[in-house]
Amino acid sequence: MDRSEKYRSFYAKLICAAAKHDDARLEEAFRAVRREPFAGPGPWWMIIGGHPYVQTPDDDPAFLYQNLLLALDHERGINIGQPAAHALWLGACKIKPADTVVQIGVGSGYYTAILAQLVGPQGQVYGYEIDEAMAARARENLKDLSNVGLRTQSGAEAELPPADVIYVCAGAAKPSPSWLNSLRPGGRLLFPLAPQDVFGGMLLITRPSTGAAWPATFVSRAGFIGCVGLQDDEGGRRLSEAFSGRWDAVRSLHLDDAPDESCWFAGDGWWLSTREVTVPGTD
Repeated sequence: MDRSEKYRSFYAKLICAAAKHDDARLEEAFRAVRREPFAGPGPWWMIIGGHPYVQTPDDDPAFLYQNLLLALDHERGINIGQPAAHALWLGACKIKPADTVVQIGVGSGYYTAILAQLVGPQGQVYGYEIDEAMAARARENLKDLSNVGLRTQSGAEAELPPADVIYVCAGAAKPSPSWLNSLRPGGRLLFPLAPQDVFGGMLLITRPSTGAAWPATFVSRAGFIGCVGLQDDEGGRRLSEAFSGRWDAVRSLHLDDAPDESCWFAGDGWWLSTREVTVPGTD
């Protein structure tokens, strides 16, 4: 066993324990994917929370297998997100072998490779990355994965392939219609309802077979770099106020009827409710 493999084995257990997921497939995905290609050459810049970046003293791969944000471009604040947070969110998506997954905001491709492990050889991952330099890095890192396709474009307004899971790694002030329209019945959308500079939450939405009331809940709080095309200063201000209240009480997304007394937040043509909805086609 080489050093990287030893580190990955412990790291995978640590990450899944921190995420409170007892999922052998998820643990194996984190164990299988080497972080070195996605991080680039060391030494590296790392960060926790809102603290300043700290540079590692050298390029020992042990530094990569920590539950910290790892900078891809520390001057622009672009990171590989915190592993335990992504383990929590990926577990909530209930990704199955042979699923089709769309990822918005690929970065250098680390979590894309994790997704490819989860869907297996019969599944497919489509990744969207608007930053050309990051997309080029991801394409090189993922070139040997036959079940991954990368597109150098925004995933906010693109016509997406039909998907079982859409996993968004860029903050938005609202759900993109293209995300909602691309979900198959029973499909799950997980995205940060967190506009630029707003600490929001990871919202998990499940598409029913019929109807405009969709089960929805926040998995956790979250903050991300903003998704181009889905920002709204006024909406961001109101969301920041809403998150000071009972964000954890949200239970459904509504797309056509007027907000009622259960409304937690209302956007343009959509609103989140604390009312539970039970609909067919969401198992």
